[in-house]
Amino acid sequence: MKQLDKINNFEDLKKLNSDEKKELAMEIRHFLIDKVAEHGGHLASNLGIVELTISLCDVFDFNKDKIIFDVGHQSYVYKILTGRKDKFDHLRMYKGLRGFPYKKESPYDFFETGHSSTSISAAVGMARARDLNHDDYNIIAVIGDGSISSGMSLEAINDLGFNKTKMIIILNDNGMSISSNVGGISSYLSRLSLNEKYIKFKNKIKYCLDDTKIGNISFNALVRIKDGIRKILVPSKYFEDMGLTYIGPIDGHNIKEIEKVLKRAKKINEPVIIHVVTKKGKGYPFAEETPEKYHGVSSFDKNIGIKESNSNNYSKALGNALVKIASKDERVVAITAAMGEGVGLKEFETKYPQRYFDVGIAEEHAVTLAAGMSISHLKPIFAVYSTFLQRGFDQIVHDVCMQSSPVIFAIDRSGLVGSDGETHQGILDLSYLSIMPNMTIISPKCIKELEVLLKWSIKQNFPIAIRYPRGGDYIELPPIKKVKLGKWETICRGKHLTIIATGKMVQKAYQVITKYNLDVTLVNATFIKPLDLDMLKEIVAREDNILTIEDNLITGGLGHNILLALNNYSFKGKIKILGFNDKFIEQGTIDELYKQEHLDNLSIKKEINKLL
Repeated sequence: MKQLDKINNFEDLKKLNSDEKKELAMEIRHFLIDKVAEHGGHLASNLGIVELTISLCDVFDFNKDKIIFDVGHQSYVYKILTGRKDKFDHLRMYKGLRGFPYKKESPYDFFETGHSSTSISAAVGMARARDLNHDDYNIIAVIGDGSISSGMSLEAINDLGFNKTKMIIILNDNGMSISSNVGGISSYLSRLSLNEKYIKFKNKIKYCLDDTKIGNISFNALVRIKDGIRKILVPSKYFEDMGLTYIGPIDGHNIKEIEKVLKRAKKINEPVIIHVVTKKGKGYPFAEETPEKYHGVSSFDKNIGIKESNSNNYSKALGNALVKIASKDERVVAITAAMGEGVGLKEFETKYPQRYFDVGIAEEHAVTLAAGMSISHLKPIFAVYSTFLQRGFDQIVHDVCMQSSPVIFAIDRSGLVGSDGETHQGILDLSYLSIMPNMTIISPKCIKELEVLLKWSIKQNFPIAIRYPRGGDYIELPPIKKVKLGKWETICRGKHLTIIATGKMVQKAYQVITKYNLDVTLVNATFIKPLDLDMLKEIVAREDNILTIEDNLITGGLGHNILLALNNYSFKGKIKILGFNDKFIEQGTIDELYKQEHLDNLSIKKEINKLL
């Protein structure tokens, strides 16, 4: 009988001996590779955390103890060990097992995560609530070496170390966030984790001393001088000076060693940070060699790995266009927050390394960095996922818009992203960017139009957000020929009804019009802000009804702002706004979610018929 078959919850894990746990780790890796290859998901990060998660679930009792996984995409092993392995056939599918911690899914998911660097702050909050309630249990935050360099993590550590709140931080150090880690903290951790003198010394001592009573006594005696040896060979003062007890570095794939350290940490009545060194993608050669490629994946053949896709998409188009533009304008610089490959900047990094800036998981810093560059006559483009740009809200307001700094935000993954669920859907950007004075917002209706809009944006002297979706096009439409500030494009002309759509929604509207041979006008709202008031006046004069379509929350979005503008005119027709209602959108395929939210082609046709 396989060890994995014995595990229905983490309490079953406590019955296994050391060798059985090693077998279990191997079986979990095979299980993860099979399931993620079939359904897609986050692979490399979960393969790297298998032994660590087994150790945590063995040493702690999560009927009372609490754990938070930072970002949360590495919680698959935890889900397996807390009674959810039978749900992996529906991983990240509509109404299926979530790819991130989700409180409604399990009583063992204590805090929902999806963005980086929140775990320590949340854990400190939970620990202080525990102390005020006079309870007694352990709080553990598991955070990666990329996430711990974020400002929010450092703020939390500063608070934690000063106030000495009892909790445990597990620093899972694999040298990677999504792209390779950068920055001073990353360099510091590399010196800690890669100091071969210390690691070899410790391993030799452990190898020489067996598990006999005399061997254990000898090893325990050496523990007392270990700290002195470590301080000579390993520069660990940073965390200790911040007020945390530092333990490590330890081998993150040695269950016996991890459990010994965890048991020791439980007894320490102050904040502890345990530095665990792991290998991202461990156990699957393809993922070990290129962990960034196997971070978040669609289904693939596990025997041959992921094949490179030749199909074009918006991220690639952004990168290709930027390389062309940068070849003719030395002022152009590109900024990413640890997502260079994801946002299409790999070729730019290769060709223009001096003009490429990866700031790590630090979106707030990226925004203000771009503002500083723009004031100094550079042309910065910050390429970022819509959901992550939310973190830079205040910096966009104060450092970009208030000073009218000519920063370009290339906002990738706007609209629905599908199976990553609520934390990653890019459905808020139109709403929060539209309220900012001096901000201009544009969106291409097709991939080829992205380059046209980017070229136009580079020539302007004010803040611009270019919003575009994940993936490719439904249909091919000709790109706009001439871009003029605040002007829309008429795609086709008809009677009685004008559809005003933006971005990829123009393609959906055009599909419906052509499929059902509808005699209506379709307008591409290239500019979401400012609106084309001249065209709105024309529509009012024609006495057309209006249907607006966008992949953003209705509140504060394109249709909302059009409705506000129509208040200034004698509009006598009807208007219907299609978008997302006031809620977060769950996981599923994009087509499933469009259908759920009444933005599929059939639903759009029904709304057109009502207005006609």
